[in-house]
Amino acid sequence: MDMPSSAPPAPAPATAPSPTTLKQPPAADRVYAHVKQGVLDRRYEGGTLLTEGELAEAVGVSRTPVREALLRLQVEGLIRLYPKKGALVLPVSAQEIADVVETRLLVEEHAARKAVPAPAGLIERLEELLARQREQAAAGDLAGAAVTDRCFHAEIVRSGGNEILSRLYDQLRDRQLRMGVAVLHSHPDRIAKTLTEHQEILEALRRGDSDEAVGIVHRHISWFSHLARGEVR
Repeated sequence: MDMPSSAPPAPAPATAPSPTTLKQPPAADRVYAHVKQGVLDRRYEGGTLLTEGELAEAVGVSRTPVREALLRLQVEGLIRLYPKKGALVLPVSAQEIADVVETRLLVEEHAARKAVPAPAGLIERLEELLARQREQAAAGDLAGAAVTDRCFHAEIVRSGGNEILSRLYDQLRDRQLRMGVAVLHSHPDRIAKTLTEHQEILEALRRGDSDEAVGIVHRHISWFSHLARGEVR
C-alpha cells in the first residue's frame, strides 16, 4: 500500500510592513508642517512664543531640525526668531491684509472677466465647492470652510489658463487661509454672507454676465478687507 505523499509546506503569509518601518518625512519637514498648520488653524495664535524644547517634544525630534524648520517659517513671514528665547508667532498686520486684498482684487477681477463664457466644467466644480462649504459651515468647521473658500476663488483664477497668474495667486494661499480662519472665528455669523456672495458669483458666471461677476468679486473681497480690520460689525 502506497503511503500518501506529504503535502508541500504552505507558503509563509505575507507580512505587512510594520508602521515603524514606513519611511517618515525628514524631521525638519515634520516640525515645519506641525508649526505651520498650528499657525494656520490658530492653535498658535499671533503673539504666542514657541520654544525649541516644546516643539521638539511635541514632534518627537531633537532641537536641530526644530531650528531648521523655524528658519524656513521666518522666511515665510509667519514667525520671528529671538535668540535664546524662541519664536514669536507674528499676528496678521493691517498692512499685510491691505497687500493681500490689493493683490487679490487685481488677479480675481481679471480672472472673473476672463472666465466668461464659463465652461461647464468650471460651473460644475464651483457648485461642488459651494455645496462643500455649506456643509462645513453647518457643521461648524470654520477652518475647513476657509480652505474651501480659498479653493473656490482659486478655481476661477486657474480657469483662465494663465500659469503665471495661477502661481502668483497660489503664493497667497497660506496668508489667505490664516486671515480667513481668523475672520470666521471672530465673526462666525459672517459665513452666511460669504456663502451668499459665492452663490451670486456662480450665478453671474452661469449667465455669462462678466460685469456682474467682477462687481460681486470686488464687493466680496473689499468686504473681507474691512471685516478683517475690524471695521465691520
